[in-house]
Amino acid sequence: MKWRGRKQSSNVEDRRGKSSGSGLGIPALAGGGTGGIIILLLVMFLGGNPLDFLSGTTTTDQQSTTQYVETEREAELADFISVVLADTETIWSDIFKENGMQYTEPTLVLFNDYVQSACGGQSSAVGPFYCPGDQKLYIDLSFYDELERNFQAPGDFAMAYVIAHEVGHHVQTLLALNKDLNEARGKVSEEELNELSVRSELQADYLAGVWAHHAESMKLLEAGDLEEALDAASAIGDDTLQKRAQGYAVPETFTHGTSEQRKRWFYQGFESGNLEDGDTFEANEL
Repeated sequence: MKWRGRKQSSNVEDRRGKSSGSGLGIPALAGGGTGGIIILLLVMFLGGNPLDFLSGTTTTDQQSTTQYVETEREAELADFISVVLADTETIWSDIFKENGMQYTEPTLVLFNDYVQSACGGQSSAVGPFYCPGDQKLYIDLSFYDELERNFQAPGDFAMAYVIAHEVGHHVQTLLALNKDLNEARGKVSEEELNELSVRSELQADYLAGVWAHHAESMKLLEAGDLEEALDAASAIGDDTLQKRAQGYAVPETFTHGTSEQRKRWFYQGFESGNLEDGDTFEANEL
């Protein structure tokens, strides 16, 4: 991706070196055992709102601040993320304007180890996530080492895809696209809620693809970028993660979609570039 020397976002909040509390306690996960491990793997390397999966955690509210010294690689990653965020701001502002709406830019929070959000306190182990309560994206830069090393999904556009996915959740919040999921909480079975969660996450993938479509039209993509994003989407599919963790997949526990589904919806958004074709909640087949 062509990003060096380009405009950076002013909506980046750096909380590295600052922490609130001593971290998460051990979460009480529905089902427990290997099922709980699978859910942790999903939220750890996928994104979305981890509060959909964690309950019964304990935290303290002590404030602490230490001087944070970033590495050269972290500085480069922080600059890259800021450029990608600026691109999402430009593209989604244009799309909203074309549809007679005004886009509200989210804030991206850089943190390390632990962070407090309007959705509660979270460890970096949950991976990148979006909190609708404060309309902020939260990212620990160490996640990208995990993406490259443990999931064999290297490349700057793989990282851009993750950011675009979380921004996709912000777009959902602004347009109330995932209202079916929000309204269903506490009213339907766990399996039914999981299915709605899959549809919500695939829609965020679609919206990430819409962003990539417009980024390509701006001549920002380079050879191999699309493949990097598709590889990342495939690497963090529910079936792939579950098979990696326990050797087999349990479809009724899926919360984000299979590798094939994630690739398909991202690519569909990339091909269409519009909001109209991404209604995963009404789709007969995912």
